[in-house]
Amino acid sequence: MMADPARAEGRRGPSRFSCISIPQPCSPKRHQVATKHRHRALSTTPPTMSAPNDQFYLRYYSGHSGRFGHEFLEFDFRVVGDGRSAVARYANNSNYRNDSLIRKEMCVSALVVEEIKRIIKTSEILKEDDSKWPQKNKDGRQELEIRLGNDHISFETAKIGSLVDVTESADPEGLRVFYYLVQDLKALVFSLIALHFKIKPI
Repeated sequence: MMADPARAEGRRGPSRFSCISIPQPCSPKRHQVATKHRHRALSTTPPTMSAPNDQFYLRYYSGHSGRFGHEFLEFDFRVVGDGRSAVARYANNSNYRNDSLIRKEMCVSALVVEEIKRIIKTSEILKEDDSKWPQKNKDGRQELEIRLGNDHISFETAKIGSLVDVTESADPEGLRVFYYLVQDLKALVFSLIALHFKIKPI
């Protein structure tokens, strides 16, 4: 359902990131690294830059409480400073085999933010409504919150196992938009993590 732009982010409850502090904007060196890898991995055509003061916030959460406690995956992007960079935060908690909470935090350039905005706009998720989507259940829930300029959405639905769940829902077209957008955002986040934490600097 559409949310009032004046309402603060996270109306579904406190974020699992509450214990992570927001760092200052990127240093020039890290800013250059993020920009360089972005051109290689995401697009060969530079996007049209938005105004630096455009509001942008993205948060995705997927989790459930079960045999191994509260297990979840969550990430968000929040523009900082003058809008020329953003903080990306990732958390993955699984108690299976006593795994510990994994947390990653990185600074990304404005070009990465523009690519995320492009993905969101292309998906047309801002035109959707979650009123007919499956409700959260014992298997867990998903949350997606986006603030883009004057638009603000906050969706909640059940976890989707496959496209069969999408086609059998009351709103297959809208849920399909959500499903594919989430897959694209996850792929982007995992790529950014690999670039920032798994590649040794030259």
